[in-house]
Amino acid sequence: MNASAGLAKYVTVKQMRAFERRAIDGLGIPAKILMENAGSAAAAAAADLLKKSANKKVICLCGGGNNGGDGFVCARHLTGRGFAVTVFLAADPALLKGCAALNFNILRKMRVRIVLLKDAKDMEVFKVRLKNSGLVVDALFGIGLNSPVRELPGRLIGLVNGARRPVLSIDVPSGLDADSGRVLGGCIKAHTTVTFAYPKTGFRKNHGPRAVGRLIVADIF
Repeated sequence: MNASAGLAKYVTVKQMRAFERRAIDGLGIPAKILMENAGSAAAAAAADLLKKSANKKVICLCGGGNNGGDGFVCARHLTGRGFAVTVFLAADPALLKGCAALNFNILRKMRVRIVLLKDAKDMEVFKVRLKNSGLVVDALFGIGLNSPVRELPGRLIGLVNGARRPVLSIDVPSGLDADSGRVLGGCIKAHTTVTFAYPKTGFRKNHGPRAVGRLIVADIF
């Protein structure tokens, strides 16, 4: 599939949504295939980042939307590659939907270590794992975020940035407005960002260049 059809080099969230819809409805590519391809591409980038590192411990920090679903797929592939993966979920698993719920349940059946961030005790576990991690995979928020991050996600973003561990963001650094490049309350500072099909307009504006780090563009179609 020619991903460039009708699109500029940098695309807005609206353009990207339309492109995804055309792939699903027009070409019949199932949404679960797009998520599988996205998570697999992220896992490949993560494995490459860890290639020369002696620390193979990975944290996958996931939210409750499709970006979190990409993170679940990434966690599965990294587990299959032999990395020590812990998934931290900043959402109620009962509220996961569609492909995200499907991939979360696969992780459960695989017995991948999953920590639900519900209380202070869970946050302490997160802090310890974060300190000892070789890589953090950021899958909290995707390109659809359009309001300031608050409460738990905001605290998690602050902890990740403060830990100064290498961070791989999936699609967009969490907290960055993918259209404007502005920070929505708080924003992950990524070492590498794996985005899909095209870079987003916010990557080259305002805070975008500082947040994105090294950019990898992966074709998921």
